[in-house]
Amino acid sequence: MKLLEDRIRKDGIVREGEVLKVDSFINHQMDVELFREMAREWKRLFAGKPINKVMTIEASGIGIAAIVAAEFGVPVVFAKKSMSVNLDKDNYETRIQSFTHKKIYEVIVSKKFLTPDDHLLIVDDFLANGCALMGLLELAQEAGATVEGIGIAIEKGFQTGGALIREKGIQLESLAIIESMNSATGEITFRSQPHQS
Repeated sequence: MKLLEDRIRKDGIVREGEVLKVDSFINHQMDVELFREMAREWKRLFAGKPINKVMTIEASGIGIAAIVAAEFGVPVVFAKKSMSVNLDKDNYETRIQSFTHKKIYEVIVSKKFLTPDDHLLIVDDFLANGCALMGLLELAQEAGATVEGIGIAIEKGFQTGGALIREKGIQLESLAIIESMNSATGEITFRSQPHQS
């Protein structure tokens, strides 16, 4: 998606250790108008799929997922990274290792909100090694839900996550796929995606 690639070039900051900082418009301060355009693109790319729920993981994916869910006219459910007193005891649970936080999380979704009747569009801000997505796929499988597709804002194409998901035969639409980035020069190279706007 050219709009997102242009914004990453303009405001993204490449840091050592293959880190791309996009906190000024995606995952700290959020550009809701950009999110709306992203949601419209996913609506086009997943047209005809019987999506009845958007799913993401706490916390950075929630803002994007909420706008996407509004575009599709469906609810959004997010996997929580910790148990709290107001959660029911009947939950699906899995463990996910975070690339960003270098930490393992126990993630939880209430069985009330994830069922065999659900046709999911999973949405997240980043795809690197695929650990978060694999965990969400595991939760969906445990619930008997159908994953209709996955929408990712930014995929690090030089890491393994995208290939792992595509090998599963799931439609994965990353709006910006980074082939390489250089922390010394700040240069970012994107993979061409002619089917996108």
